[in-house]
Amino acid sequence: MHYQKAMASYNEILNRLETEGNLRTIPSNEEREIIDFSTNDYMGLATRIDLREEFFSRDANKLLPMSSSASRLLASCQKEHNRLEELLEELYGRPALLFNSGYHANTGVLPALAEGNTFIVADKLSHASIIDGMVLSRAKFTRYPHNDYDRLERIVSDSAGKHDRIIIVTESIFSMDGDSSDIERLADIKRRYRNTMLYVDEAHAFGVTGKYGLGLSHDSACFDDVDVVIGTFGKAAASAGAFASVSPTIKAYLINRARSFIFSTALSPMTSAWTRFMIETLTGMEDERHHVKRLSLMLHEALHLTGSEPSHIAPFITGDSRKAIELSTRLKALGYKALPIRTPTVPAGTERIRFSLSASMSDNDITGLGKALSSLTS
Repeated sequence: MHYQKAMASYNEILNRLETEGNLRTIPSNEEREIIDFSTNDYMGLATRIDLREEFFSRDANKLLPMSSSASRLLASCQKEHNRLEELLEELYGRPALLFNSGYHANTGVLPALAEGNTFIVADKLSHASIIDGMVLSRAKFTRYPHNDYDRLERIVSDSAGKHDRIIIVTESIFSMDGDSSDIERLADIKRRYRNTMLYVDEAHAFGVTGKYGLGLSHDSACFDDVDVVIGTFGKAAASAGAFASVSPTIKAYLINRARSFIFSTALSPMTSAWTRFMIETLTGMEDERHHVKRLSLMLHEALHLTGSEPSHIAPFITGDSRKAIELSTRLKALGYKALPIRTPTVPAGTERIRFSLSASMSDNDITGLGKALSSLTS
């Protein structure tokens, strides 16, 4: 009887989500040629068969284990993990610690750092994994209006004497809007208030933005003021996993306190080796990064976006879930895949189609999308 009541409750929720246009399903593989504007494969590496062939042409790579079979604190095979962390340390000039995903990183690092009387202040449009990390930390937290640094500073100023530690948290490039945070302004606020840390999630910047693709923080003159940089491998790097770039002290601390690191089976040696190979490839792809930047300008013009600097992510706001679903369906019929983004991923009233770019795209792809979108919305 209790089981039946539970199932009825779940079905009621599912029916309500469907009525609201917010029911999610897992998309199927495409059966025909289609231009994919929903991918996070920003550098076009995920479809590069030549790179896979080059990686597996090395006999040593063919023999790598497909599973680590234990957490990093227990696994016997650590060589490839260490080599990947060493490469990241060489690039960023400070230690790195691997995590299984960006979600694992944010839900592990934030709770670990928020020991004792900590106050976390995060941008209101920060990713759900950051929100979950704050909740898991059990620390007091609040969110400031998106990119409103005057409001952020008032919050930090009012709280500075009440807490042992304040952590300012933001994304560098925001995953749903494609706009950027002001690293210099954030660093300035951090410097002026005692015991304040700056935490920047570079998930959608790593590989595609900044010199060598190392993100906005590394490109900034204030990089030393960024205490934690989170990067992910599942987007531009065409692999899986994530990392935290931190000081030696924080790395040692996370190894002992980050529960998602301690209690998760580690990335496989094969995945770690592939990621290192991908990053070595990414750092030299300046031409492709320039190409994506140029496509970004074209995309923003095609979507008639104003008020923000073009990036490889661009929203087309419908303001309604059902409208977003309908537009996505009609675009797909014309050969363009761009998925609807609905509440609670974005605030109610800002439902949208999210367009993202890949270095594998051409000018004609953007021009064609613009014409298709114009024909459907005019």
